[in-house]
Order: sequence, then structure tokens, then C-alpha cells
Amino acid sequence: MPVMGAWLGRRSSTILYLGLISWVWLSDMTRLQPGWWGYYISNLLLTGVALAPALFFSWFQQQWKSSWPTGRYWRWWLLCFAVYLPALLLGLTYWNTAYMHQRDLVITCAIGVLVLELVLVVNRVGQQRLRQWKWIQRISLEKALLISMLLISVTLSIMAVSSIGNPEYDLPDRLLLGFDFKLRQVFVRFGTFISYTAQFLFMYACGYFYFYVNNRILVPRVLKAQGWILYCLTGLAFVALSYPIVGQLLAWLPINKRLGMVFNSDPFRLENGFAAVLILLLSLPVVVAMQWVRQNNTILALEKSKAQTELDLLQQQLNPHFFFNTLNNLYALSLTQAKETPDTILQLSELMRYVIYKAKEPVVSTEEEIRYIEDYLQLQQMRLKRQPDIRFNYQVAADAPPIPPLLLIILVENACKHGIEPATGPSFLHMDLVADRQQLYFSCVNSVEEQGATPGGIGLANLQRRLDLLYPGKHRFTTQQENHTFKATLELLHV
Repeated sequence: MPVMGAWLGRRSSTILYLGLISWVWLSDMTRLQPGWWGYYISNLLLTGVALAPALFFSWFQQQWKSSWPTGRYWRWWLLCFAVYLPALLLGLTYWNTAYMHQRDLVITCAIGVLVLELVLVVNRVGQQRLRQWKWIQRISLEKALLISMLLISVTLSIMAVSSIGNPEYDLPDRLLLGFDFKLRQVFVRFGTFISYTAQFLFMYACGYFYFYVNNRILVPRVLKAQGWILYCLTGLAFVALSYPIVGQLLAWLPINKRLGMVFNSDPFRLENGFAAVLILLLSLPVVVAMQWVRQNNTILALEKSKAQTELDLLQQQLNPHFFFNTLNNLYALSLTQAKETPDTILQLSELMRYVIYKAKEPVVSTEEEIRYIEDYLQLQQMRLKRQPDIRFNYQVAADAPPIPPLLLIILVENACKHGIEPATGPSFLHMDLVADRQQLYFSCVNSVEEQGATPGGIGLANLQRRLDLLYPGKHRFTTQQENHTFKATLELLHV
């Protein structure tokens, strides 16, 4: 399912375009006799051929956007959507054919695809900007409602002040709100403008009062704790107790009389109670959805905290494992009293510095991980009596994303521990690494003397768990053993 979700995400634009085209032709099918599948499918194919460049570009859009330079990507985008589609529309407009109805529908589809692409571009840019504006993300629905109430009140107040003195709207018995905005009138009657704004805001605040009670009291404390029956009864009791008071306050507003008694002077009319009940009913789905979002965010935060704690514990299990190996290397060299011992100690200190300091960082560059692997292999070759066949080929693109530290070395260390170090005869370790902006591929093939043995241990188990936490649904880790050869492959998806 995660793979299917990722695939749908990369093809979302194409799916939207095909859906738009299908809706255009489905709306046309309503005027025909039912069962005309041949007509429907042939027209879909015709439209698909006409819009093929745009559909083809949208199919590979996400892939090209992540792998191509920015200038190249936008040149091809302009060619498809700013050159081809307008040229197609122009050509179809002046093309006289016997199938004028089909031609017009193809034109409609082309215009729809062009407009939809512009909407998607604006949406992507807007989402990027919103992610940068942290203060917008902190605005809750309640705050958004209050801001909307204020903006609507100011707008209505401007319209009301602008309508004063206009015989078309300022009638003897009431003031109508004309769609008229005269800022000069606002400055001339600024006191009236402030008064009207406050009164309009109070009107909306009365409605917000029922929403607030529903959101903070009725749903979380009555509906969740005691069920639907008591929620409905409590809601009706709350409305019965409150609506006469709210109705009286609204009727006393000076602007109520000025607007022709929008709110009845009798506060006990049942229609006021029906309006309050309606607010509770209409806000109920919104409140339930808000409560679910809050609960879901809390669960996600707890899961994230738990995952991070587990990652820290796994990292603590890995570090002693590396320390033991490096100390064993140093002990073996000291026994031989080799001339290289001082340099080796220095190199070991570099390795330990990487493990202690770099391992605390969330990610490191692929080049840093490669240098660590090369230093580790060099130390292994110094301490082993037999010289194994070690090959390490790698190709890393300049835009390759960083990776978590000590991720690749686990496979190398496992190959050395279970394949090269215990070997009494010729042994080998062959590694290949390819990393670019989209993915990372690493394979580690080593010799194993005992057929049927299963090389592994805490290192591979921790690696698998780290991958599950860091790359859920975006990795593949496999191991296989055959003919005295053990192979481990790791693939990471960055998109």
C-alpha cells in the first residue's frame, strides 16, 4: 500500500487531467441514448491523442522535476503548457470540420487541462510559502473563525456606512446594505463605522458562542463521555436556557432597528431557538472532525517520540559494537609491534570520532560515510594475516541527499566479521554503491566458508529496525547466501 500511495502521488496530475477529460465527455453522454460505449471510448482516445504532450509530461513530471535542472524542467513545461496547448486551441478554433461538436468538447478539455495545471502550480507554490510561514500554521480553526468574523463585520460596516444617504438603499423604514464601498464615507462617518463594526461583530459572536460551547463542552464532555442521547438532551436544554437572553441582546442592538428589525423584538420566539439548534447541528461535524484531528495529532506525536527514543536506543547499541571492533584492531596491531601502529592509532581515533560525534547527527553526506568505510577497510587489511580481495566501487551524484550515519558500514562490518576475518583461505569482499537524487543502491558481496551458516547478528537486526523507522515504505533490504557467498543489498528511495 505505501508503494501504491507513492505511485499515485507521482501520477496525481495525470489522474486529475484524465478525470477532468472524463467528466467533460460524461456530461456530453447525458444527451445521447444510453449504452454508447463506442462513442464514449473513441472520444476519450481522440482527446488523449490531442493532449498527448501535456499528459506525457504530467506522467513523468515528478521524476523530471527531481532529476532535471530547474531551467530544463521549466523549458519543457513552457513548451507543453504555454506553447503547445495554446497552439492547439488556436488551430482547433479555426478548423472547420463535420464533427464540430466533438471539436468543441476537445477545446473544452484543452482549456480545462491548461487551467487545472495553472491551479496546481499556484497550489504547489502556495504550499511551499505556507510551510515557510510558521505563524500561519499555528492559526487554529477557532482563531480563523474569529478573524473571519472580524473581516466580515468590517466589510458589512463599510457597506452600511457607504449606503447611508443613498436613496437606493437608505429607505425611510430601513437601511439596505448595497454592494458599495466608499472609503471617504467611512472617514466622514468614522464613529458610525466603528459602532456598526462592533454591533455586527457582536451578532456573529452570538453565533460563535454556540459553536464554542459545542466545541469545548458539549462534544468533548457530554457526547464522548455519555453518548448521543444525553448530548442531544443537554444541547436542547442549553438552547432553551440561553436563546431568550441572546435574542433579547440582539433585539436591543441599535443597528437592528436601523436595518429593519432583522431580529424580532420578541426574544421568546421559537425561531430564535431553532436558529441556535441549527448552529449546533451544523457545527457538530466540524467539531467532531477537529476533535479527531487533535487526537490524531497527539497519537502521531507520541508515535514520533517513541520512534525517536527507539532510534536512540538502537544507536546506543551500535556504538559499543564499533568500539569493541576498533579496540580489537588496535590490540592485534600492538601484538605485532608494527611500525604502522602510531598511524593506525590515529586512524582509529578518526573512526571513533566519527562514531561519537557524527553518529549524533540526524544525517551525514554520502561522501562522509564512504570515507568512513574506506578507513575501516584499510584498518582491516592492516590487521589481517591474509590479504582479502576487497573492491569498493561507488558513484555518487553531486545532488545525492544525505543519509543517516552508520547505515552502510553495518553491512561492511558484518561482511568482515562473518566472512573475511574467520577465513582460512582466499576471501573476498566486493561492494558497489550508486547514489543520486532519487535513490541509493548499495550491495555487499562477501565469501563465507561454512555453507549454510547465517551471517548476521545485532548489527543486521538493528539495521532492519532503523530502516523501518527512518524509511517506512521507501526501502528494500535483502540478504541471501548461496555457494559460500553471502550478498546483502540495500535500496533507499529519496522521493
